[in-house]
Amino acid sequence: MPKKTAPALLTVRGISRTFGDRTILDGVDLDVAEGEAVGVVGPNGSGKSTLLRCIVGADEADAGEAELTGRALDEREPSIRRDLAVVMDDLDFFPDLSVVEHLDLVARAHAQPDAEEIVNVVLDEVGLMEVSGQLPSTLSSGQRRRLALASAFVRPRLLLVLDEPEARLDVGGVHWLGEKLVAEKAAGRGILLVSHDPDLVERVCDRVVRLGPTADDT
Repeated sequence: MPKKTAPALLTVRGISRTFGDRTILDGVDLDVAEGEAVGVVGPNGSGKSTLLRCIVGADEADAGEAELTGRALDEREPSIRRDLAVVMDDLDFFPDLSVVEHLDLVARAHAQPDAEEIVNVVLDEVGLMEVSGQLPSTLSSGQRRRLALASAFVRPRLLLVLDEPEARLDVGGVHWLGEKLVAEKAAGRGILLVSHDPDLVERVCDRVVRLGPTADDT
């Protein structure tokens, strides 16, 4: 029997973006199904991060649309915020809250059941338990990246949108990230991933969308 196709979580059609007279994105289409990871790869300047920002609404596309489970993807909508977890490079932290307080607030703000238990599990997973009482400003860049990822993992989510999540992680951190993302897929969640790490892409992603002069979907 043919393999049953999982329902689409994310549907992106015709995303275009220009800056001045330069076209960065020209009618990009992609889908992410339940339990699937789709990688976005390409050379610097090919529009990978811009694509993610347009999809989640951090930047406004000139044309095109994105839907999450059939709903227009607008982060201002509570139902979308409930189901979408995003990690971009410019994630802000609460400066006056410790690591554990920040994660606890994120979990409770998204009505996560058993927030305290989940926060403790994620702190251990990302290797931040020993610095859980520190302020984000006192962390190393790699630890801040782990905190950004933890902020996504302590909350409910159907779809993860990750922009170079491996950035500033050490070798052990990238290995852990790969295992975690494979587990996220096994739990039925979708992942849209921009990465410059070919090993991470190969390990995690089921399909790859290539941007740039030789753009395609494989």
